[in-house]
Amino acid sequence: MRDTRHHPPVTLQGLQTWNPPTCYTQQEASERLQEQAQDARTKRILRHIYRQSEIDTRHTAVGQFGRTDVDAIFRDRGDGRWIIPTTAERNRVYRDVTRTACVELASRTLASTSAVQASEITHLVTASCTGFYNPGPDYHIIRELGLRPTVKRSHLGFMGCYAAFPVLRLAETICRADPDAVVLVQCMELCSLHLQLDPENPEALVAGSLFADGAGCGIVSTRPVPEGSSGYHLHHFASALTEEGEDAMAWDIGDQGFDIVLSGYVPRILGDNIRDTVLPALQEADWTHQDVEFWCVHPGGKAILDQVEQALKLAPSALSISRDVLRRFGNMSSSTMLFLLEEGLKRHPPGTRTAAMAFGPGLTVELGFMTQV
Repeated sequence: MRDTRHHPPVTLQGLQTWNPPTCYTQQEASERLQEQAQDARTKRILRHIYRQSEIDTRHTAVGQFGRTDVDAIFRDRGDGRWIIPTTAERNRVYRDVTRTACVELASRTLASTSAVQASEITHLVTASCTGFYNPGPDYHIIRELGLRPTVKRSHLGFMGCYAAFPVLRLAETICRADPDAVVLVQCMELCSLHLQLDPENPEALVAGSLFADGAGCGIVSTRPVPEGSSGYHLHHFASALTEEGEDAMAWDIGDQGFDIVLSGYVPRILGDNIRDTVLPALQEADWTHQDVEFWCVHPGGKAILDQVEQALKLAPSALSISRDVLRRFGNMSSSTMLFLLEEGLKRHPPGTRTAAMAFGPGLTVELGFMTQV
């Protein structure tokens, strides 16, 4: 671990999250999808995976399931069958929704802390894997919030669920190099745009039962967290690739949305590898397993949380925030980590030592160690 004793601490503060207004229950989603299924086998698969997900509700930017207006991701063509939109059509929804949402979220983030004014932002780091356009959200944040046109922008695209860590790591690196830097960070994901209803691809059906829409935003700097506010001191980041799993989780661009490979072996692979990944990273951070008071684990799904809990020998309550966020919001890809960290601030006191981790294609494991302020 690098020596940071003579550097001011880098903090993440002003955490804010966003969801689109439309919210549906897993029961509603399951029933609607079963209506579109053409055979009894697919209906049984859908009932099973939605019932076993331990998700109650999710948000979507494309309208309530069953809507027939032009904004719905699958439009009823009048004979009980849905028109399946192209990738370009889905991406247009991404562009239209995020152009407004990213500005709204960044505005709330800046308003949430007295430590930073919009004119003081020096860098902007964004991440998303669910859509692309340019000029993108970073451009509109700068223009519409009156940030300086000289703000340095970085966008990290198509990484998947672990992208919040490269975002925070880059922001921290910037602030270590320049203690006067103020970095606005944002993850914006509209996963539901890529819903697939292919009965020949059970992995796509499983993904459709998990993923949802949301975004998170915060400010990284060396400025103290104002009295009455909360945040995290960022201590150390680590990355690792598991010995197996390159083909178990993958993400590609298809003609009818983005195609995800999400093998049923992913939880087992993580369970077999996570202990040998986490323990060396803890040592690099000068922490022990016993030092961690908040295990902030990305809820890729119920089975993943179960495997991590067993492999790390955690108490049943250790992943309560991860399970609660999964239950209320589903898996929002990279944005989910910022929801977890925000929830940690609500439930834990200052000084709480936090070990955060997320997983993605590769299989990639990203970790961050931080202390609540």
